[in-house]
Amino acid sequence: MNSAEDILTPDLLERLRGRAAKYDQANAFFTEDLEDLREAGYLALFSTAEMGGSGLDIPGVVACQRLLASAAPATALAVNMHLVWCGVAHLLSLRGDDSLRFLLEEAAAGELFAFGVSEPGNSAVLFDSKTDAVPQDGGGYAFTGRKIFTSLSPAWTRLGIFGKDSSNPDEPQLVFGFADRGTGGITTLDDWDTMGMRASQSCTTLLENAVVPAGRIVRHTPVGPHSDAFVFGIFSLFETLLSAVYAGLAERALTLAGEAAGKRSVQGQPAAYDPHTRFRVADAAIRLDGILLQLDAVARDLETGADHGAFWFPRLSGLKLRTTDTARGIVETAMQVAGGSGYSRGQELERLYRDVLAGMFHPSSEDSAHDSMAKAVLGPVP
Repeated sequence: MNSAEDILTPDLLERLRGRAAKYDQANAFFTEDLEDLREAGYLALFSTAEMGGSGLDIPGVVACQRLLASAAPATALAVNMHLVWCGVAHLLSLRGDDSLRFLLEEAAAGELFAFGVSEPGNSAVLFDSKTDAVPQDGGGYAFTGRKIFTSLSPAWTRLGIFGKDSSNPDEPQLVFGFADRGTGGITTLDDWDTMGMRASQSCTTLLENAVVPAGRIVRHTPVGPHSDAFVFGIFSLFETLLSAVYAGLAERALTLAGEAAGKRSVQGQPAAYDPHTRFRVADAAIRLDGILLQLDAVARDLETGADHGAFWFPRLSGLKLRTTDTARGIVETAMQVAGGSGYSRGQELERLYRDVLAGMFHPSSEDSAHDSMAKAVLGPVP
């Protein structure tokens, strides 16, 4: 089995790191990065060797995403969405469900899967939808709605979407499927101009009677909380791989803090000898160590099928919340250690600071993470 370092070689990582500032400044998609990653087999990390992929497990892909994010966080965040879908297929396969095998095969053939799930004002996320899914003759569905944060917008070839079928008002259901690029009724807006994670080009997607045929409809689930393995797979891979991206970003920030401490001078001696600087760097390293241990444990438990019962969802949302909060604090510490130079435009730390702030806006939110844990520990509110 290949390791992260086998796939993301030092030369490749340097090329990716060298382009990150350019993409950020121009608010441009990571076209060259994607070509390099596709050539390196990165889109097929979860695909088996028989399919032409690397056959990595969840911990292996987590390691890859940490390493990629240490070089190009926005590239890693966008590719994450493709890897989430592949990870769902992998996780279901581990549980004896090969219904998404086609996804791993197509990923190995170079197809790029995007995540068309997030909707404005939908706090229920995967348990409800504001997108209409209207049944068609033959078993397909026509989707009409608005999806936000569609990473990979300029380049995806497959779009995973879902909506609500309300044709039976007594038993509405959620419908998941994959649309090909070029499907009628799908429009990508050119509206991505954000503070950070700019290269991800996570534009808004409009669906207007976009028809997904029956052969590409992959799941029907009830509205409201439930334990469907497919939805658990989406949530668990999203939270875990997202955490890997922000952990990798934090690792890079800590490295930059160490380099800055070696170059700066405090009262005539290297900052690395200054007790306050040493405390800050050590404290950041201790915090980083904690999230890496938790991330590794969750990835391993997903791969092996550990049973955490009612605590699975709060542990996953807690992982995301803790990792993104900790990463933000580590970047702030690195900027303190680096001094005023890190506040200047064009500095890597300045870009990392803007990138790490995006972690606040991904699900699960701080409120939902606490609600989920409160229900697991205290039970629901009557």
